[in-house]
Amino acid sequence: MTQAQNDIPNPAVRRLSLYLRQLELLQKRHVPTVSSSTLASSLSLTDAQVRKDLAYFGQFGRPGVGYEVVSLIQGLKKILGTDRVTHTLVVGMGNLGRALAAYQGFAPKGFQLVALFDMDKSMISKSIDGIKIQPMRQLTQTINRLEIRLAIMAVPADSAQAVADQLVSAGIRGILNFAPLQLRVPADVAVRGLDVAAELEQLSFQANR
Repeated sequence: MTQAQNDIPNPAVRRLSLYLRQLELLQKRHVPTVSSSTLASSLSLTDAQVRKDLAYFGQFGRPGVGYEVVSLIQGLKKILGTDRVTHTLVVGMGNLGRALAAYQGFAPKGFQLVALFDMDKSMISKSIDGIKIQPMRQLTQTINRLEIRLAIMAVPADSAQAVADQLVSAGIRGILNFAPLQLRVPADVAVRGLDVAAELEQLSFQANR
């Protein structure tokens, strides 16, 4: 990586996932190389933006040839940390949590769901895709035993901060939060929030302009 991680703009990091998805489509079509302009046009970006984003992380591509699809996929996965399996858990086994636990799209991207948790006693010991739902009191022990680094929170807003505190205390390094609440966590813990209702509000605004 050519720059310190903190110096890289967040939008550039987010676009890496867009590039990776497009490259994986090209790989399925057995396309060996792709130019920055072709990659950019498929994502409604400029070729200069693509080159600038990738330049933050190293030297990719060759003049007159472009980017080797397989090589760039491997490079992006290494940058994103998805070139290896990352153990992940879900807290909150309501409708959303159960849907996330049953989702089959995590494993192909390097995220293996290995533990499920809920505070509702009636949910304990039930299974989703072979994984038993555990009580929160077993959180720390399970995280340490299975070396879990990431957590997905699908809990109500009024309990989200308390759950986040438990996760951080137990050693979780990254949280994907579905609760409509801004979490307070230490600087060395990464948090991504996804408020589905808020996203729909923004979409409604754009659709009705």
